[in-house]
Amino acid sequence: MATVTLKGNPVQTIGELPAVGSRAPEFKLTNADLEDVGLEAFQGKKKVLNIVPSLDTPVCAVSTRVFNEKAAGKAVVLVISADLPFAQKRFCETEGIDGVVALSLMRAKFFAKDYGVLITDGPLAGICSRAVIVLDEDDNVVYTEQVPEITQEPDYDKALAAL
Repeated sequence: MATVTLKGNPVQTIGELPAVGSRAPEFKLTNADLEDVGLEAFQGKKKVLNIVPSLDTPVCAVSTRVFNEKAAGKAVVLVISADLPFAQKRFCETEGIDGVVALSLMRAKFFAKDYGVLITDGPLAGICSRAVIVLDEDDNVVYTEQVPEITQEPDYDKALAAL
């Protein structure tokens, strides 16, 4: 279990992020076409998992824009949130974001547990904390960051350097 904060108030997450050097847990998340997508869809490519509570918040939107701009061409950026695929698609279209793949937890109840980002208490209980996980071409974890304050942005430079 990890403790992060939301506006300075402690909240708990279940478990820990996958360890650097370990193989990333498999998952099936839902894309904008309501298809289930897993890591195998991005086989042989580096991946940035930008895990956010909701794209309908300013910090989540900023992190998605930054990774869209700075990681495009270097890796596949997967923005993973509790938002429905329809809302994710609308956000990306409205913001002109075309360098990320938005994936929803809609059918993936185990993703947040398997990746150690499920918030277990407080007002955001049941959705993901803010985290970044970078995977190599073979789905090995090469970088992780559990952002300590949910309202803060991740360390983009460290995540991008891991690519």
